Amino acid sequence: MLQPPKDDAVFSWTQHSAIKMRFYGLSPQKVKSIVRHPQRVEEAILEGAAAAMRRAGTKKNPTENWVMYVPVKAGAKYKYKIVSAWRFPGISKARGPVPIPDDILKELEKLLHCTAADSKLTK
Repeated sequence: MLQPPKDDAVFSWTQHSAIKMRFYGLSPQKVKSIVRHPQRVEEAILEGAAAAMRRAGTKKNPTENWVMYVPVKAGAKYKYKIVSAWRFPGISKARGPVPIPDDILKELEKLLHCTAADSKLTK
């Protein structure tokens, strides 16, 4: 079982991201490395957020690991709020919207409606 991620000086985590990381078998170190050294970065569905991707898997069974995060300015540096993480089967096209599975999109919509009222996402 993977350990739940802990907030530090650079990264903070939502409960949704911890649940998805456990579901897809992504460790906090893997998610941090995707944010620090992505192969591709695109605009996310969440305003002000970005989605970073790194390829994984094999030649016969390629996958992509995606991380959605919000960069929050904390003084002179940036802190990254990890909103979600998922594994996409196959290889997505470089243009267009970020490939988010329907079940994750529904959960994010629920999460955004709850956090918009609480404004936890912008803290």
